[in-house]
This record gives sequence, structure tokens and C-alpha cells, in this order.
Amino acid sequence: MERHHVDLLAMGRSGVDVYPLQVGRHLEDVETFGKFLGGSPTNVAVAAARLGHSAGVVTGVGDDPFGRFVTREMERLGVDSGHVVTVKDFHTPVTFCELFPPDSFPLYFYREPSAPDLEIARHQIDWGAVGAARIFWFTVTGLSRDSSLGIHLEALDVRSRVCSACPDGLAPPLTVVDLDYRSNLWKSADQARSRVSAVLGHVDVAVGNLDECEMAVGCSDPEGAADALLARGARMAVVKQGPKGTLAKTAEQSVFVEATPVEVLNGLGAGDAFGGALVHGLLEGWPLERTIRVASAAGALVASRLECSTAMPTTDELLAFAEGTHH
Repeated sequence: MERHHVDLLAMGRSGVDVYPLQVGRHLEDVETFGKFLGGSPTNVAVAAARLGHSAGVVTGVGDDPFGRFVTREMERLGVDSGHVVTVKDFHTPVTFCELFPPDSFPLYFYREPSAPDLEIARHQIDWGAVGAARIFWFTVTGLSRDSSLGIHLEALDVRSRVCSACPDGLAPPLTVVDLDYRSNLWKSADQARSRVSAVLGHVDVAVGNLDECEMAVGCSDPEGAADALLARGARMAVVKQGPKGTLAKTAEQSVFVEATPVEVLNGLGAGDAFGGALVHGLLEGWPLERTIRVASAAGALVASRLECSTAMPTTDELLAFAEGTHH
């Protein structure tokens, strides 16, 4: 069934994040946990929804209690679950983490032998919605398995036809790749680099941290990485450098924004909050500097909280925080 068109349609991982309620302990020593909606593109959709945009996620879940939790929690947090496919042969993924602030948050993924979001069939996707979304956001995890690679390439083909008919400039419709690289979800770094490099010519915006940029283009220098992403075909490159700030470049301008200082509790949701606010700025037509500054503030705000999806700020909350920290 065809769904309503949305401001943001994300594609990729969804699942359950299980966070320890005791900070500074290894999992074997943790006594209690909290259960939260997870998966990077899903969190980005939640972040955008909290900022007032219509959002959906093309993803898969298992026919199990956690799958029902994912779809229910999406709806509760303002995200259309109508693009979520139930894949009966695989379990809904679960991800555990450890919290050692300010900069150590080990992740343990349970996605074997495969995850439902990697096993969606072509006929289960609303291709009209993929083409109609003002922003289409995907992460590179979907390129890691042959079962989902073709789906993502077809989505990019649909988006290329839509975006090529639109005026120049970084106004919607836009396609964004999050370089969100998890080495343990790939066969090898070489496979990741080959497949990611091949899609950069089909996106408008590429977003990643220094390690992810090095995987994609073989360069970990911020300026060099941004230039390489642009040379491969992206029209905007966003290079996140954690506490050192964020660099964003287009062919016309370069912006560097210092990190927003906070006391970090859980850094795992910072990138997704950044992504949701980046989407917000692009949809609103903000200048590049303001977009990156507010996105940086969103990441910092969520990093100061325990949760990810349920910690995403509202527009008023985010703008008050961003303006209060901007001098």
C-alpha cells in the first residue's frame, strides 16, 4: 500500500538498544538495563520527527516481541512505521553497549546470521515513497550484504532520476549517505571501501567521522577527506571530529564549527541527533554555518543524556540550547 510522502525517509537498521543503567561497568557487572528503540537511521528519523518533520523508515523487524516494540515505539515517537517490513525468518536485532564516559562506549551487535533490515524483498518497498521523499537518508550498513546491496542501488537509481530533474543547489530533494561504518558488520575494510566509494557519485551529502571518511576515501585528514568526498561526487561533505568540531564543505564554501562543550554521559546517540538536526537545517533552507552549528549542539545535547531515541530534543529545546552556547 502506498504511504503518504514524507519530509525524511530513512533506510537501514532498526532494533532494540539495551543500555546499562549503571555507568562505568562492564556488561558482566551490570545489574539493570533499559530497553530503547535503536538503529542509526531510525534514530535520525526520530530526531527529525522531534524537530517537526514527517519521517518514516524503510527497515525490517522479526516476527517477535522486540519487532512489535520497534514498530510501536516508532509510532509513539512520531515516526511512520508503515514502511517497516516483518521478516519471519530472522530475529529483531539487539545491541548492547557499555558506558565509560567521556569517550568509550563499546557496542555488541546481535544481528546474525542476518538481520531483517538486510533481508527486505524488492516488492515490499514503496518505491514511489522513496522517490517522493524530500530527503532520503541511508547508512552504508545496507551495502554490506549482497541481499540488501541491490535494494540500496535501486533506491539510489530512483533518487538519481528524481534529483537530476531538480534545480542545482542543496535544496530538497536530497539524498544523504551516513558513512556509519561498523567494521564487525562487514567482511573486510576493502569490501566496505569498494562498495561505499561506488555510491558516492549518487548522493548529494556525505556525512561521517574521521575513521569513516578514511574507510570511504582513504584519507583521515579533515580537509583532505572532505575534498575527496566532493571529488567522488558528493555536493556536500560533513566531517565530524568529535570534541575537535565539525568541518562542512561544498564547492562554494567551507565551514568549521567548534564542538559544543558538555559533560558526556553516552556518546552513542550524538551522531544520530546531529543527523536529525542536519536534516532539519537542509529542509528549512538554513545557511550552512547555522545548520552545522545547530546539528553540533543537537549531538552535544543528546551526548549528555543516557538514552538515544528518547533523548532527541524538540525544536524549541534545541534552538534554546544552541543559541545559549553560541557566543
